[in-house]
Amino acid sequence: MASREMMVVQQLRARGISDPRVLAAMGKVPRHELIPEENRGDAYGDHPVPIGEGQTISQPLIVAYMTECLELKGGEKILEVGTGSGYQAAILGELAREVYSIEIVPSLAQRAAADLARLGYANVHVREGDGYRGWPEEAPFDGIIITAAPPQVPQPLLDQLKVGGRLIAPIGVDVQQLVRITRTAAGFQEEKLVPVRFVPMTGEAQN
Repeated sequence: MASREMMVVQQLRARGISDPRVLAAMGKVPRHELIPEENRGDAYGDHPVPIGEGQTISQPLIVAYMTECLELKGGEKILEVGTGSGYQAAILGELAREVYSIEIVPSLAQRAAADLARLGYANVHVREGDGYRGWPEEAPFDGIIITAAPPQVPQPLLDQLKVGGRLIAPIGVDVQQLVRITRTAAGFQEEKLVPVRFVPMTGEAQN
């Protein structure tokens, strides 16, 4: 699709996304098929798009940037907190071995699971629930990505990160910062990346 190729060239490659696997995944996944029909005309625009229930699908650049920061090689097991439309999970499904994604809004979880199955992402597993405590029975994970902003990273998610693994998350309430946390044998190393604006993480994260 021409608009998808244009998105990759003009919004991603032109702004510094360089991982060839990430660019290929962004060029392959049909973003429009993971957006409610009434908003599909905006699917490849350079902005977030509403997906219902007060939630949005992130701007393509942010999806690509967060994915690139995970530095995936192909054999990883990834946890995503905040399935939303399922688009980020589909991108991860192109790049990792297995993806486990949790969505707190029941209608979004059901729609994303159905859409991902319809598109053939058998390696993406969606569960309805609060992602604060992760998916302990599948831990540890090589990478964790949080697509809604908690005030701070939930400790259970840090605990489920493998040594050498990376966690990408927007952190903060009014002012948010995208961070990358790498688990080492000695502990956790945090890098501040870019300022961002995400919907707040709900559920236990707000307690």
